[in-house]
Amino acid sequence: MLEFEEYKARLNAYKPTLDVLREALRLDAAQKEIEELEAASEREGFWNDVANSQKVQKRLKVLKDKSENYRKLCAAREDLLALCEMALEENDESMLPELEQEFAAFAEKIEATRLGTLLTGEYDANNAILTFHAGAGGTEAQDWASMLYRMYNMWADRHGYKVRVMDYLDGDEAGIKSATIMIEGENAYGFLKSEHGIHRLVRVSPFDAAGRRHTSFAAVEVMPEISDDKEIELRDEDIKMDVFRSSGAGGQKVNKTSSAVRLTHIPTGIVVSSQVERSHFQNLENCKNMLRARLAEIKEREHLEKISDIKGVQMKIEWGSQIRSYVFMPYQLVKDHRTEYENGNIQNVMDGDLDGFINAFLSMKAAG
Repeated sequence: MLEFEEYKARLNAYKPTLDVLREALRLDAAQKEIEELEAASEREGFWNDVANSQKVQKRLKVLKDKSENYRKLCAAREDLLALCEMALEENDESMLPELEQEFAAFAEKIEATRLGTLLTGEYDANNAILTFHAGAGGTEAQDWASMLYRMYNMWADRHGYKVRVMDYLDGDEAGIKSATIMIEGENAYGFLKSEHGIHRLVRVSPFDAAGRRHTSFAAVEVMPEISDDKEIELRDEDIKMDVFRSSGAGGQKVNKTSSAVRLTHIPTGIVVSSQVERSHFQNLENCKNMLRARLAEIKEREHLEKISDIKGVQMKIEWGSQIRSYVFMPYQLVKDHRTEYENGNIQNVMDGDLDGFINAFLSMKAAG
């Protein structure tokens, strides 16, 4: 029964870690803010201002989720200690597999929460906007882009985040040429900003009758959603707007009317488009959100103070400078070239198991 005593000691050693986490999460301040916001929401006329009431409710959910997640961590530790005590009292070794599994999950959640406290960037708490671009290579690259699209949708689902499609352009035969989604949830951008870059795939192509091995590239752009116009100013004279008819196979994702919108930001040359909404105005709002996000991402990456300073910034994707390789053949391995983190279970990775890569990147940045 020595294993149960060892697990008790490890669980007791987590008590100071939880205390430090409580301070880092600023839960006392969060509880005070919850009380203030709830009091504000009960005042007469609060719901008359729809924009403000939605903002308050969103903030309340974030604060309550943070407090609830910490409470669950503490409860999980107490439950595991109780399991150890029960096993020791009853001299029952059959409980060990359950303890090992639950402890591993607990330790993983502790680490994820700890890393979340490192997200102190200006936009880290914001929603994330992800854009996928197929590289050169036609159908093969377009299929790879759609695989990445699925992978990040599944990552979001694992974490309880909401996904909204903002733009979607089908490939010629399979996959996608490009797509944009918004992943909504606290710290979505902080966690996903590490995914920005070129992703390389090596596999035996299902589109090659000769069964040859192919290398494909796709780009993933990650940007924070900027909902406050004051943060990123979009001046009318800096924007060119085109309205066009949606293209591609589309299915349910693309609206077949002349309501698609393309915006060009003249100072930087950035182009964004949206064709998934039924309304011209909805597609225009999507485009503005994407444009603000692109400008904010550049501003943060280059540490610039004013949007006017980013004139001339090169947005060209340099193929071959991949951040991560996904090898299906002749062996199976996903490797991040920045952190050297590896995962041999490639199917799990493609099903959204990205936390190891994200945590390794955050840890590297924190150490640096």
